[in-house]
Parts: sequence; structure tokens; C-alpha cells
Amino acid sequence: MGSKGKKAVGRRAVLLGGGAAVVGTAVLAREELARAWWRLPGTRRKRVEGELDHAGAEWTSASRANWRRADRPDDYTIDRIVIHVVQGSYATALRVFKNPGHGAAAHYVVRKDGHVAQMIRELDVGFHAGNRDMNERSIGIEHEGFVDRPKDFTAAMYEGSARLAAGICARYGIPVDREHIIGHVEVEGTDHTDPGPHWDWDRYLRLVREASKKPA
Repeated sequence: MGSKGKKAVGRRAVLLGGGAAVVGTAVLAREELARAWWRLPGTRRKRVEGELDHAGAEWTSASRANWRRADRPDDYTIDRIVIHVVQGSYATALRVFKNPGHGAAAHYVVRKDGHVAQMIRELDVGFHAGNRDMNERSIGIEHEGFVDRPKDFTAAMYEGSARLAAGICARYGIPVDREHIIGHVEVEGTDHTDPGPHWDWDRYLRLVREASKKPA
């Protein structure tokens, strides 16, 4: 570098590294730079351990191997909610999301009695949808139960989940409709079937709309 006819590499490109820029031939895209700003020395966003995005939730963190640090919605727009059913109990969901070998975790888990656990901050990317683009743009809500047991989807669960979804929609301007609140089964490339045929979408969206009209 420094020889005549060659461009000097920008300091940010050097600091970011990892193949983001190739000397003399490639320029780090503006969008990627915006997404990666917090990796630079001195720009790491401060976090508060146990801080909640949903009032009344219980904080219990997912394994760091099951989510990726981000700064949403500044680096990735949040415009989807993905509904999951764990095929097991609330305790099972918490256990597998805390397991670094599992490779996946949702932001929230809702119990049959409506209790909500938050496992990943909304500003971070959870590995829950099986699709990178959807992970980056969505928040995952897991529910205890089994897709073939309609009795698992209790009134308290629907109501607790709907209040949670209503808050998420309000925070990020997400429309309350089936285009923006989707099932895991609808994610492109997935092989999952949840929340299954017994999940009452009409009931759920009605409850989300009703919750959206109430004071936070």
C-alpha cells in the first residue's frame, strides 16, 4: 500500500476484516457496513443482563450459540412474527434453547397458562425459522404443546401470546394480518409443520387486534 496508483484501504474495512473487503478491488457495501457498525472498537452497544422487551415476561437466556448479536431494527427491519409450537412442554422448550448443541432458539416461549419467558432480546437475531432472511426480519414466539393436540392451545395461552404479539406489532409497526404474522410452516424452505391445523388463526388475530387497542 502507499505505492503510486493503488488506493489505500479504509480503516473500517481493515477493522471489519473477514473478507468484507478485498484490497484494490472490492468496497464494503454501505448496507453491510451499517449492519456491522457495532463490531468496531468502542461502538459495542451496551446491554443490560435480563432486560425485557415484553413487560411481565420472565428472563431466561438462550444459549449464545442459538442466536446472533444484532442491532435491530437499525440493521435489519423487523416486519414478521413467526408462530411456533415446540412439540413438547414449556420446560422442554427452555431446556433445548439453552442447549448450545441445539442450534436454534425463539425469542419467546409461551406456557399454557399464558406465562411468557423471554430468551433472546428482540434486537438480536434468533435462529428459529430455518431461513436466514426470515430470522433477520422476524421475532419468534414458541408455544408449548403438540400440533396434533388442540387441547394444548388454551384460552390463557392464546391471550398471553396475543398480548405479546400486539406489543411487538406496536413497537415495529407490523400490521396485524396473516401476511405479517405467520406460522413456521409458511417459512420458505422449512420442513416444519407447526403451529399445525388446530391453531385457530382467526381467534388469534382477533385477540391480537383487541390487545392492540388496550393501553400497554
